[in-house]
Amino acid sequence: MAPRRADKPGIHAWLVLMKAHRTLTRHARRSIEAADMCLSDFAILEALLHKGPQPVSELGRRIDLTSGSMTTAIDRLESRGLVERIDHATDRRAWVIHLTPEGKALIARVFAGHEDAMERAMGGLSTRERATLADLLKRLGTTAEEQLTQEEGTKP
Repeated sequence: MAPRRADKPGIHAWLVLMKAHRTLTRHARRSIEAADMCLSDFAILEALLHKGPQPVSELGRRIDLTSGSMTTAIDRLESRGLVERIDHATDRRAWVIHLTPEGKALIARVFAGHEDAMERAMGGLSTRERATLADLLKRLGTTAEEQLTQEEGTKP
């Protein structure tokens, strides 16, 4: 094994993270697409399953889809009978998206299969190592986001 580049640990960590992400994404995509579902539809249904009904704008922010992409995805899911739009209680311009019983049953089944697939994909790490990795990645993401926010706030 070649020695690590101790003089550039940030770039090395980023490269390793990107390669791991690419491989894990292939595992995720395979498990989701095996259920005849695209990643954006899965993300919407999963958010509704675990976070409950949400306004379209909140869902889009949560899963990082544009307004146009959200409309297309919600239309697609609604035409399949998996979600329904309900008027927002206080904002007449907004919709709240709810899972239908069919949508809930489907995403619960698909999510269980996806969870199993990701467990297998993470099989190279012990439970303790996974927890440590998750903690480190959360800290990395938080500090990187804070740095971006500070830099954007100080730009002319």
